[in-house]
Amino acid sequence: MKKVLILIAALLPLMAAAQTYSQEEYLRRYNALVVRVGVAGVGVETLLDKWQADYPGDANQMVARFKFCFTRCQTNHLEQHDASRYLGREPILPMKDSLGRRRNYFQVTDYDDELYAAANLAIDHAIQACPLRLDYRMAKIDAMMAYEKDKPEMTLQELKYLVGKTFTEHPAWEYQGLENFTEEHFKAFMQDYCAALFRIGTDTSSAAFLDLTQHLLSYCKDEPMYLNNLGSYYLVKQDYRKAQKYIDKVLKKVPGDETAIHNGILLARAKKDPKLEKKYRSMQKGQ
Repeated sequence: MKKVLILIAALLPLMAAAQTYSQEEYLRRYNALVVRVGVAGVGVETLLDKWQADYPGDANQMVARFKFCFTRCQTNHLEQHDASRYLGREPILPMKDSLGRRRNYFQVTDYDDELYAAANLAIDHAIQACPLRLDYRMAKIDAMMAYEKDKPEMTLQELKYLVGKTFTEHPAWEYQGLENFTEEHFKAFMQDYCAALFRIGTDTSSAAFLDLTQHLLSYCKDEPMYLNNLGSYYLVKQDYRKAQKYIDKVLKKVPGDETAIHNGILLARAKKDPKLEKKYRSMQKGQ
C-alpha cells in the first residue's frame, strides 16, 4: 500500500503537467495573467506556447501571440530635433539652447524585424481563421503603420485593399464591441487612418494621406469628411484656390460643417482677406 501511495505521489506532477485546459479556460487564464504582468510579461510566453500546442487553430491564441510579439519587438530611445513636432508627436523633453533655438527631444520607437515578422505572421493566421473580423485586420494595419513610421507605403496598400474589398464585396464585417457594424462605421475608421497619416507630417505620409483620401472618394463620391481632407491638404500646401474649392463644396452640401468653416477661416487668414474670414465666421453656429 505504501509503495502504491509513493507511486501516485510521483505521478501527480506529471499528470498536472499533462493537463489540457479548454479554449475558454486558456483565454480566461491569459486575460488574468495580462492584468497582472502585461501582454508580454513574465509567464505569458509559456502560457502561449502551451495554448498553441493544444489549440493551434484558436484565433484568440493567435491574437495573443501577435500582441506578445509586437510588444516585445519594441524598444525606445530619445532623438533630438529642432522641430516642435516629430512623426506627429509632441516632444517629451522640450528644450532651448543658450541662443533660444529649439533642442527638443522625442521618444522614438525601434522595432526588431524578426519579432515584428512573427507578430505579423500571427495576426495573418488570425485573419485567415476569422476573415470577417475587421478588428484583426485593423490591428495588423495599426502595427504596420507604427513600424513604418514616416514611410507608410505598405500601410497605404493594406488600407486601399481594405477599402476596395469593403465597397465592392460588402463583407459583413465584425468588430468586437460594435453590434450591427455598418459601412458608416467603416468610413469613420478610414477617416481615423487619414487623420493619422496627416498628423505624421512628412512628405511621404502627406502623399499617402492624399492617395487614401482620393481612393475613398472614388467609392464615396462627395463624402464631406473626405472632401474636407482635400481642403486641409491643399491648405497646408498653400494651394488656396483648390483649398477653397473643396471647403465651399462641403459647405454647399453641409452648411455649418465645423471642419470646413475652420479651414475656411484659416484660409482667409492665410490670404489676409478679412472679408472672406467674416464670410466663414458668419456660418458658425450662434452667429
